[in-house]
Amino acid sequence: MSEAPHVVCPHCGGVNRLPTDKPAREARCGRCHQALFDGHPAELDAAGLERQISRSHIPVLVDFWAPWCGPCKMMAPAYAQACRELEPAMRVAKLDTQAYPDPAARFGIRGIPTLILFHQGREVARTSGAMDARSIVAWARGALRG
Repeated sequence: MSEAPHVVCPHCGGVNRLPTDKPAREARCGRCHQALFDGHPAELDAAGLERQISRSHIPVLVDFWAPWCGPCKMMAPAYAQACRELEPAMRVAKLDTQAYPDPAARFGIRGIPTLILFHQGREVARTSGAMDARSIVAWARGALRG
């Protein structure tokens, strides 16, 4: 892709072009002026998930989780650590399936935590169960190569 990739701001939902003349980690949203990548998983609602999947040119990794889920809580620090390694090559996000059950139903989430990797508007890989940070990073990068 020769054109600057589009990335959706995790804070306001604005679509931004990543600058090609400076590091993506330094990029700020043109609308809300917050960092496009801050080293933390973006917390999405149903509309935010749809916008990230449909408008971002970079892959979007989503953790479908719930606050009552023990394995989800156990994996949260590892997911945050993986986020710091995976950004800005991909958007790393979370969706609370208890608060937003419709996307979980739409994507057929049967158990949590479930990670789904989206790219170019479609699901490219899925895995369920808690993982450590190294395994999350390896799985996500491997899924894009495969």
